[in-house]
Amino acid sequence: MRQNKTILVTGGAGYIGSHTCVELIQNGYQIVVLDNYLNSTKLALKRVEEITQTSLKIYPQDIRNKMALRQIFAQHNIDAIIHFAGLKAVGESVAKPLTYYDNNVGGSIILLKEAQKAGCKNLIFSSSATVYGTPEKLPITENCPTGNTTNPYGTSKFMIEEILQDTYQADQAWKIALLRYFNPVGAHASGKIGENPNGIPNNLMPFIAQVASGKLNHLEVFGNDYDTLDGTGIRDYIHVMDLAKGHVLALDYLLTKSKGEVLTVNLGTGKGYSVLQMVKAFAKASGKKIPYTIEDRRPGDIASCFADVNKAHKILNWHAELDIETMCSDAWRFIEKNSVKTS
Repeated sequence: MRQNKTILVTGGAGYIGSHTCVELIQNGYQIVVLDNYLNSTKLALKRVEEITQTSLKIYPQDIRNKMALRQIFAQHNIDAIIHFAGLKAVGESVAKPLTYYDNNVGGSIILLKEAQKAGCKNLIFSSSATVYGTPEKLPITENCPTGNTTNPYGTSKFMIEEILQDTYQADQAWKIALLRYFNPVGAHASGKIGENPNGIPNNLMPFIAQVASGKLNHLEVFGNDYDTLDGTGIRDYIHVMDLAKGHVLALDYLLTKSKGEVLTVNLGTGKGYSVLQMVKAFAKASGKKIPYTIEDRRPGDIASCFADVNKAHKILNWHAELDIETMCSDAWRFIEKNSVKTS
């Protein structure tokens, strides 16, 4: 069944997108990739081709280019869309909200309009735990309130979720999955693809990795006075390959079981690790010291955030399998293989 299905992957050259492309191909799906390379590189897709021993059909286009989307739908019989394309830096979103709403929300509307015209009504949206804002309880279930977001990036994800809900209400032939990720980390076991942000990273793991590799001289830990086991913030870190597998299972579900719905699912491990636990695990995996300084808390940061993942187990039969040691060792392998400075 999968061999006859073609999936459009927007943002397929990005961190999560590239790993999901590998998983899709290895599970028999055909893929078409659209990416404007704003926060990604052509090399990532070349590496996907190396890992999977396939040649990809790639459109180096912006998601807001409706003529490019029209061409893709005309040239390929697209069965479903996995929509990753979007800007994702929290700090940048605070400084440039209009850019984020134009790209993330505006781009999604253009994509939905073209998909609807082409009769493609199966879509997985790359959402985020940021839609929950400050959680009212832990672990966070899919029924927790959303919309009390703390930055324009999170608000853009929430807005797109609302747009997708409304799209389904207007036309219940749509089959939509909203996958709310917690904190993706790690890399493909081959070391060929991984998280390689431009400039100073926004997320903890690449920041730690750049300190371990000598690219940065120390890590800044924001706050050590939270009500947690060691005073530092706790997050639900999930291996990117577990996340990629979640997309394949969600796709299988939409294409074979769903009758039309908006399925909302958390993808996390269901347990949290503190910043200092991650530092310790990465130091062990890399054999490097990770110097750090304690700084003041950042505005908007919360003490703890981790998922209730029972719904993913029950509906998708999905479980996160890779542990914190594997997350760190895979991330370090990618850094070692792709960094010029590792001392």
